[in-house]
Amino acid sequence: MAESSFDIVSEIEQQEVKNAVAQALKEIQTRYDLKDSKSNIEIGDKELTLTSVDEYKLRAVRDILESKLLKRGISIKALTYKDPEAALGGTVRQKVAMQSGIPIDKAREIVKIIKNSKMKVQAAIQGEQLRVSGKSRDDLQAVMALLRGAKGLDIDMQFTNYR
Repeated sequence: MAESSFDIVSEIEQQEVKNAVAQALKEIQTRYDLKDSKSNIEIGDKELTLTSVDEYKLRAVRDILESKLLKRGISIKALTYKDPEAALGGTVRQKVAMQSGIPIDKAREIVKIIKNSKMKVQAAIQGEQLRVSGKSRDDLQAVMALLRGAKGLDIDMQFTNYR
């Protein structure tokens, strides 16, 4: 019987992020409570920068961005918020890191969860992703369900290359 496998990855589709940011900026410009607040969202390589006049309005910008990302199918778990900091012109800035790849400590935690489940599958860390393989497709689907329901992982995961 052939060996089946799938990959566990953590990726964010950049085009969807750009679309969500464009929608969020449009809403920020039209919202009454955010008019003249110098609120903005800038897209970097793997980072977003939120700016506004004070922390209250920054929180509103963050909420708008999160709602637009969720509507576009991007998990909030894929974002890591840094502490707000003072910026030029009396504004407040907050950096938001977008997750790309699974960190090695989280990968080890996932492998440990899979091994503790006593299923007949093997998990191997391959750079910033994991490969799970086994003889039974049912076992692989059970692993997917197990990881979707796992508590404490706090990372966004996608399952790809299911064969």
